[in-house]
This record gives sequence, C-alpha cells and structure tokens, in this order.
Amino acid sequence: MTEYVFGIDTSAYTTSIALVDANNNKIVADKRKVLLVPFGQKGLRQQDAVFQHLKNFHELYGEIETDFKKIKTVAVSSRPRNIDGSYMPVFTVGQNYGKIIAKTLDCSYIEYSHQENHIAASLFNGYKSINDKILAIHMSGGTTEFLSVKKAHKGYSSEILGGTKDITFGQLIDRIGTMMEFPFPCGIHMEEYLENKKTDVIIKTPAIRKEPFINLSGMENYYGNLYTQKNYSKQDIIISLFNYVAQCILTIIEQIKHEFDFENIIIAGGVASNSTIRNLILENLNHEYNIILPERENSSDNAVGTAFLPIIDRWYNEIKTY
Repeated sequence: MTEYVFGIDTSAYTTSIALVDANNNKIVADKRKVLLVPFGQKGLRQQDAVFQHLKNFHELYGEIETDFKKIKTVAVSSRPRNIDGSYMPVFTVGQNYGKIIAKTLDCSYIEYSHQENHIAASLFNGYKSINDKILAIHMSGGTTEFLSVKKAHKGYSSEILGGTKDITFGQLIDRIGTMMEFPFPCGIHMEEYLENKKTDVIIKTPAIRKEPFINLSGMENYYGNLYTQKNYSKQDIIISLFNYVAQCILTIIEQIKHEFDFENIIIAGGVASNSTIRNLILENLNHEYNIILPERENSSDNAVGTAFLPIIDRWYNEIKTY
C-alpha cells in the first residue's frame, strides 16, 4: 500500500512543502517559494515573514495533485534547533497547518527541528551507512554551527563544537552583497555574477584565529572598506570573500578534530550550496573524511528533509531491534 509522508518547513526565508513515498524514498512533490525581501533590506521581520508564509502555503498546497488519502504522516519543522527553548515565530505557520492537515486526514503528526531537516536532506541517498561519528556543519543566513551529531530514537541529537560568536557566514555574505546592491538573499546572485569571471588578484586577509569559535563582524568592516575604497573590483572582492569563508570552515574543522573523533562530515544549509566553498572543502578534505554534500537544491531551505525524517526514524528503530 502506498504511504506518503508530507513535510512542511516554514523557515526565515522560504516556504517549503514536500511529499515523499515511504515505500521507495521517491520525492513525489517538492514545492518551495522564497519570501520576498524589499530591495536594499538585509532581512525580514518575523511578522512580515509569517504573513508571507500564510499566503505562500495556500498557493503551494494547491499545486499538489495527488490522492491525499495516501498521506499517512505529516512531519513539520517546528523550531530552529533540537533543544529546549528553541523558537522562531515563522515555524508556527507550518505547525498550525500541519496539525490541521493531520487532523483532517486522520494521520500521524510529528515535529522535528529545522536543523534536523537539513541533516536529513543531506543523507537522502546514504542514510543507511551513516549513523555515527558525524560532524555536521550547518551554515545559513541565521546559523553557523559545527555539531557532533548522533542518530536518536526520533531525529538527531547534537552538541555544538564550534561556529561563529557573532554574525554567521550567511550574514557576512548577505551584508557585503547588499552593499554591492545584489538582491537578498545575496549569495546565489553573487555566485551568478562570477560566472565566466576569473581573477589573478590575491587580496590579503587578516589571519583566522585557530579556535573552534571565531568572530566575523570585523570581516564585514574589512570587506566593506575594500568595496567603498574601490581599490579592488567587485569580482575580486566576492572571490576573496568566498575563499575566506571556505578557509574559516577548514580552520574550525582542524581545531575540532583534536577534540572529537569523526569520520563523516555533513555540510548543509544555504551557504553550502556555494560552488566555490564546496569545491575548496572537497579539495582539502575529501582524502581524509567522507564528505556528504546534499544536492545543491537541497542545501537551501526545503521540506524534503523533514518529510524524509520519519522514514529514517522507522528504518533506524527497526534495525535497533535486531
């Protein structure tokens, strides 16, 4: 009998819903809509994001054509992280719609965190071989965290081992991007701008502190000054910025490996979709660790991971009974 899991993720900047066939792990539907940020702004207030989610969800839900009786589970991202007290108003939109849909269809309802969603989206094609010794790096507009991750009875438990103390990698890129008048969120537009562009210019950057937790706000001022002083081209600065973020990631991993024994590295979140950053990490670490990068479309916010989590849970809990 066909059994679908319906996933919902209403994050800070994307409304996402997805259907996954639990019998063959096939994605049946994947609908997303990025929230609109007025030009020049560096983000959205939560109340504005909630309003857009309410509008977007109705539109995306109407685009799904399936027999809804096949939906046996509704899975929702209900909070940013899997810890007590983790909360953002945007996720209540997905919660409320999810509870209504589950009640209407008389099916099960389960909640996960947005961070677990990103981990599951990364493991979509390899979850049966990856259960422990995982370092998960979650990099997005609001998060830069390096996590020790373990499979739990439901979802994943995690412990923060490193990251940034102030702004995130995503915020650093977006703030320089808005200064350059790219649309928000800026990373994808900055990367598109670099297409077919190269540079031989090497911009000297401040040394990265060899610690698991670093500060980035000084680099916002550093790259901002480079741009306003017009000593370097836009493409020189963007390439340097992307390279700097990659070097920060490599430096933090180097510090963490002395304290934590890991074999697998999951790199997830919107920043992980950046090809420059992905390639530099693979070039430097692929020989030493099993690097797990989701497909680029599943690096950004999505509901595929949320829909996939109950399937991973079921498999994991079945093998634990052997």
